[in-house]
Amino acid sequence: MAVLRIDKYLADAGIGTRSEIKIYIKKGFITINGTSATKPDTKIDTNKDIICFQNEEIQMDDFEYYLLNKPAGYVSATKDNTAPTVLSLIQSRRSDLFPAGRLDKDTEGLLLITNDGALSHKLLSPKHHVDKTYYAIIEGKVDEQDIHLFKEGLFIGDEDLETALPAKLSIVADYDVEQNLSYVNVTIQEGKFHQVKRMFQAVGKKVTYLKRITFGGLTLPEDLSPGDYRKLTKDEINRLL
Repeated sequence: MAVLRIDKYLADAGIGTRSEIKIYIKKGFITINGTSATKPDTKIDTNKDIICFQNEEIQMDDFEYYLLNKPAGYVSATKDNTAPTVLSLIQSRRSDLFPAGRLDKDTEGLLLITNDGALSHKLLSPKHHVDKTYYAIIEGKVDEQDIHLFKEGLFIGDEDLETALPAKLSIVADYDVEQNLSYVNVTIQEGKFHQVKRMFQAVGKKVTYLKRITFGGLTLPEDLSPGDYRKLTKDEINRLL
């Protein structure tokens, strides 16, 4: 993080808006190495300086990484006027967190929350071939022909001949004849709008339930309930990097 303005540092740490921090400085709530800060544009070195707000030291890593088990009903965005966002599930002072990629509102599962823009770009770029695996319940019988079609790549948009890259489709449980349901995993390396749903629609089937279970080197923990999250371990961060 190194050298930057104190108002930006404290805003990113979730202490308040820059306007609020300006007021806090005037009131003497903020100190730098034990001395009251006087200007919001004062430069600080986050590797050396000790910054306190109301006598509490503010310590913040350059980057933070959270693994969230996204529940249905939440939007993968930083702000939304129609539904709660995934960030509302994360308790953090930081104001610069965002979801790395997106899951549809009704889709559950593994979502990375971070403020590392470079890593997010790397993970989401199709040219880096990062696997994303989904568990899905499908209306209709998935068979070997579907597996072959997914492997070859599918046309998923008629207007511009949009094509999904080849994907790995595997059947993970016996077909339920009575309910007309199939249980599958599908692994893709891109993230087009409603991609998994559109791929199954292209082979005449419908997704009734969708949950992301892996993303890059991350796997959704079985004991992490929908709506819960945890920080990534150092090993998980290194795998992503």
